[in-house]
Amino acid sequence: MRLSVCLLLVTLALCCYRANALACPALASEITGFLFLNDDLLKLQVAKFNPPPEALAAKLQVKHCTDQIPLSDRLLIEKALLKIVLKCGV
Repeated sequence: MRLSVCLLLVTLALCCYRANALACPALASEITGFLFLNDDLLKLQVAKFNPPPEALAAKLQVKHCTDQIPLSDRLLIEKALLKIVLKCGV
């Protein structure tokens, strides 16, 4: 539960600050992928950033923790994220 709250706070901070409003759709896509994609698809999504192997491994380790969040709760997080993106006006 703590991780989902942190995730929402970071999303709010990045998306709803006017200078970063254009980051909303890309950030929403990344977070949605993080919550719902399997490991192989997530690796493909992250590959565009060319992360170091240690960073990718760390992200996958955190993803395995978030995969333990019930699907219904992850859908609520996605719903809140949609509201944030709509609020950004993008």
